[in-house]
Order: sequence, then C-alpha cells, then structure tokens
Amino acid sequence: MAVTARAMQLGNVIRFGNGKAIKPGGEGCFPVYGSNGIIGGCDEFRYENGVIIGRVGAYCGSVAYCPDKFWASDNTLVAFPASDEIDTKFLFFLLTDAKLSRYAGGAAQPLVTQTVLKQVEVSVPPLPVQRRIAGILSAYDGLMENSQRRIRILEAMARALYREWFVHFRFPGHEKLPRVASPLGDIPKGWEVKPFSALASYVNGYPFKPAQLGTEGKPIIKIKELKAGIVADTPRNLGDGIPEKYNIRDGDVLFSWSADLDTYLWMGGEGLLNQHLFTVLPFDGLSLAFCFHALKEAMPRFRALSLGATMHHIKRAALDQVFTVVAPAATRKRFEVLVEPMHQQLITLTKHVTNLRRTRDLLLPRLLAGQVELDGAETIRQTSGRLKPA
Repeated sequence: MAVTARAMQLGNVIRFGNGKAIKPGGEGCFPVYGSNGIIGGCDEFRYENGVIIGRVGAYCGSVAYCPDKFWASDNTLVAFPASDEIDTKFLFFLLTDAKLSRYAGGAAQPLVTQTVLKQVEVSVPPLPVQRRIAGILSAYDGLMENSQRRIRILEAMARALYREWFVHFRFPGHEKLPRVASPLGDIPKGWEVKPFSALASYVNGYPFKPAQLGTEGKPIIKIKELKAGIVADTPRNLGDGIPEKYNIRDGDVLFSWSADLDTYLWMGGEGLLNQHLFTVLPFDGLSLAFCFHALKEAMPRFRALSLGATMHHIKRAALDQVFTVVAPAATRKRFEVLVEPMHQQLITLTKHVTNLRRTRDLLLPRLLAGQVELDGAETIRQTSGRLKPA
C-alpha cells in the first residue's frame, strides 16, 4: 500500500503548548524535558502524550516524544494533534522529518517560534496510514531502546566494578594487604597516588576554520556529538593535512574540558577532534579502560576547579591538581581483562543502534512521500532488527 497524502501547513496540523521554567537536574517521578531531551525529573507534570520541540539554543528544532506525563522547560514548545485526524506518534515522526532547525531565527542564538512553525508545509496521509507508518517506525525505536538498555546495564556494571576495586578497595586479595596513609586517605600498601597528568597525555582538538568545513570527509566531533553518542548533520573536514593525532576512533577516551566537563568513551566511528576536547593517550603500562573510569570518577573534582560564569572550563593545571589512586600493574590487568570485553560489547551495541537509526531515518521521508510500500518497509524493519554478533 502506497501513501496518499495532502499538503497542509503545520498550523492546521498541530496546536502548541508552552514550556515553563524549572531548575534542571531535579528528581521526581515525572521527566523534565529541555531542548535536548530529558534534563531531570520533578513531582509535577504539565502535559501528557505530546511532542517536545527545542525552542532556543544549540538544539532548537530538536524533537522528542513522551507518551506519558511530563514537564517541559521554558526552552521548549510542546505540540499536540490539532484534531482527531492526526496521530500523536505520527506527529513526532512528521516533525522529525521536517527538520525544524532550518526555520530558526535570532541574532544572539538560534530560536524557533510558533508563528514561523505554523507556516511550515508538510504532507499528511489519512489517519489509518499515519498509524501504519508510526507503527513501522516505532518498531525501530523499540529495537533501539532494547539495545540502549543493554548499553546502560553494561556501563553501570563496568562503573560499579571500577568503584568496587579502586574506590572501596574490595579487589581480589584485598584482605591480605594492609592499608597505608596517603593524601587521599588510607590505601592498600603498594598502591600509589598520582595526578592525572602522570597517567596520560592530553591532546587538544584541532582549530578548524570555516573554510575547512563542508559535507565531505571525516566528521568533526564536538561536544554535541559526544553527548548524543552519534554523528548527525555534523560539519566535515574538507582540507587535507590534518595531523594523525587529531583522528579519533571507536574506543578512544575523550575529555571535554569546556562547557560540558565530562569524559566519554567514543563509539561513533572515525572522526576528527574539535577544540575544547582532549584525546586521552595513556602512558606506558596504563590502559584506556583504566584511564576512562579513573577520569569518570574524578569529574566532580575537575568541575570544582572549573572557571567561568556561563561557559565553564578547566585549565591544564587542573590535571596536576586532581589525583587518583593507581594500583599495581597486576591488579590493573585483572580489571582490564574483565572490563575491556564490556567496552567492546558497548561499541557493538552502539553500532547496532546507529544502523537501526540510519535505516529508520532513510525510511522516514520515503514513507511520508509515498515512495516506499508499507508492506516492504515492514520486511526491511524485521531484517534490520537482527543483531549480528561482533
């Protein structure tokens, strides 16, 4: 069955609600959505079963869907069907395909408004077709969520193992080692306290110029891509001669020293490192897995040394001021044998999610335009859902 649709303006398809200011990072049973997804929780809700649109800032025009009760911040707009002839989940996919960031204005920072969005033209098929399309595309989201759930479990397992061994010192054989005093408190005898500058070198990203940016070549990885874990609509390098040290690959550890202040295990494929990010290169005898978890554990201490009122950053001197406990090589090796397979599985699962997302995003405009038969799209979905082992 092919899609038959009619052209409509968004003002006739959706009705808008406004977000309301709330402090991010809170707790509660209802999710709080900002311009880039969930930013916390709260004990109250304002809306239910709606589409959240990023209204202002770097993520303006981004789209999220919540079928349950939620709070939307003042950095968002909320969209609902204007009539019973529009399916809410289909509306989410429709707005995703519309790429609303294209309609952003504003001098100081990007901004989308209801007035502008209401004039955007879209193609809307009959309700039964909407539901069929939404069902096919939602199946991809379900498969992605299953893999993302496994990713979260693996991340939690690796993090818990690091804390058990290197924070609480409950590693195999810990009962036989006495404790000795150190600047970080009592630690097992034979262990050392070192600044992070002694664990690795930290290569800052390349200062790309506008003339070097385009749509071909390796993607330039910025903080936005780190937070999302994927590369999408990202400027790419047009120039040649970028030194090898700025190339990043799956499994690399990246340290965001500005704005975000966090540490990431990169799993988004080959790319080039932008400014405000370090690539972490462990010294001899240390592994990326150990350095990653040590940095992750120490991030609160790095953030405490950050400078700047609106755009937080740290100086390289912080790498000399923040310390961690380093176990003997034999203990670290036992840890790495357990954790590195988890990291490899994280990369495999992330690739699976990326492939599912890419297939869904390729199908989305074709389904809406009637270029793909719905029965054929369902067959593609069933094939894409099979995860191949690494």
